[in-house]
Amino acid sequence: MRSLSSLITKLVLPVPGGVRTEGPAARAQGFLLKSLDALGEAERLDAAVGPVQRAVRALPLGDVRDVLHGRQIGHPAHPALVHLPMGAWISAAVLDAVPGGGRGARLLIGVGILSAAPTALTGWVDWAEQHEQQMRTGLVHAASNAVAVGLYTGSWVARGRGRTALGKALGLAGLAAVSAGGMIGGHLAFRMGVGANKAEPVPHLLAPEWQTLGRVEEFPVGEGVRRELGEVPVLVVREAGGEIHVLADRCSHSSGPLSEGAVADGCVECPWHGSVFRLSDGWNVRGPATAPQPSFDSRVSDDGTVEVRLPGAG
Repeated sequence: MRSLSSLITKLVLPVPGGVRTEGPAARAQGFLLKSLDALGEAERLDAAVGPVQRAVRALPLGDVRDVLHGRQIGHPAHPALVHLPMGAWISAAVLDAVPGGGRGARLLIGVGILSAAPTALTGWVDWAEQHEQQMRTGLVHAASNAVAVGLYTGSWVARGRGRTALGKALGLAGLAAVSAGGMIGGHLAFRMGVGANKAEPVPHLLAPEWQTLGRVEEFPVGEGVRRELGEVPVLVVREAGGEIHVLADRCSHSSGPLSEGAVADGCVECPWHGSVFRLSDGWNVRGPATAPQPSFDSRVSDDGTVEVRLPGAG
């Protein structure tokens, strides 16, 4: 117990006044985090980001693009598919440590290589619809994974030629590369917010009662108008028949301002990445958004005041 206590004391030393001096482990953690954050500010990557983004957007995917985004399942498809190559390659590493597991390991490596293709495609399609800092970091993430695929392909070939030791070495190198790519992917998802539903906090920021937005005449027919309910900006659209639609204004994909988007055919299009939402209920009819917009109930009082309430708020 004393040795463990001494180790902890060396890692983080308390000093008077409540200030703590960071030890070697804390400094290493800080360096790693700063390095990951720095990827998003590496402007030199923009020379590659632009052409690759245009190439991905130019792919003739049609309606399949929404499937690759994961719109039909309500969240990005890429993280779910990542389990296929990662699971196969980690299992291959385990079999490499077991006597007689070489044949199974080669099979699993092959499965990982094949499943990496659709996994990468979903990732690229999502990547092309992000902000520049996220795309820079994502490019490094993809490069690390590409190195892993190359190493695993070499491992698969070497094993097929009977060069088992080389195959195992390349497999371990591939596992290290894909693990680094996975760490960067986690940074993208959880620190940089790629793929998260940006509209999810809205119900938690509002009271459940009816709130006043303004008078009917303040909202021109067929045009998007931005109003605020406390901390929450909303989009208000009045139809020719008098019906008023109100959605959360920040796009669920990347917080784009829907009130600045085009309103047509009962829908609004996000001006940033082209997600389309139905005004009547907030449903995302086209990606890259995978989550709908919070949709408010509305009513007009006898004196022409517009009031709204979000179901489930509070």
